[in-house]
Amino acid sequence: MNFRGRRGPSVSGGGVAAGSWGIYRKAFLIIAKSSLLYRMRVMPAATPSLLPDAAAQLAVLGEHIRVQRKALRVSATAAAEAAGMSRVTWHRIEKGEPSVTMGAYCNAAAAVGLVVALAHAAEPLSGQTLASSRQGWIPARIRLADYAQLRRLAWQVHGTDALTPIEAMDIYERNARHLVPSALEPAERDLIEALRLAFKNEGRHV
Repeated sequence: MNFRGRRGPSVSGGGVAAGSWGIYRKAFLIIAKSSLLYRMRVMPAATPSLLPDAAAQLAVLGEHIRVQRKALRVSATAAAEAAGMSRVTWHRIEKGEPSVTMGAYCNAAAAVGLVVALAHAAEPLSGQTLASSRQGWIPARIRLADYAQLRRLAWQVHGTDALTPIEAMDIYERNARHLVPSALEPAERDLIEALRLAFKNEGRHV
């Protein structure tokens, strides 16, 4: 090949000629911009400031999604794919991290068959009402007032009127001999079955 007539950047006094500097500067700017865009894509969003109640609600929502996923026996990877997000984002949702968008939380809930609903703070939704309309559904906070036998078994619990699914499962397990199957209402029977399925792989049983 004949390279005659092609010139490399001329060097004068140990530096690059002024005419060639513009090309190198443009190349540098393109590389720098690409690097910035990459960091923007991979770095998590800054965590916004939250009121304590709001942080608690996100934690409950994340736990609810996690428990429902386990009840369905779906892996985190499969659930993330169904929701159109990465597995890292899914794990952040299950931890209730506020840096994840509300849209992502809604997608995650929908992927496991849940609906994110709003309720007036003074009038929380009844776990029994919701659970009775969705078999296998586990309330993120299980209200003792909604389940007669759980309330009776949890007589030693003070200072709260609701339990997490894990706490409820522990109480049912420790007091299994005191359960009266014939006296279980349909909603509580469904709750126990859903808890059993959710924690099946953790060696728990009622």
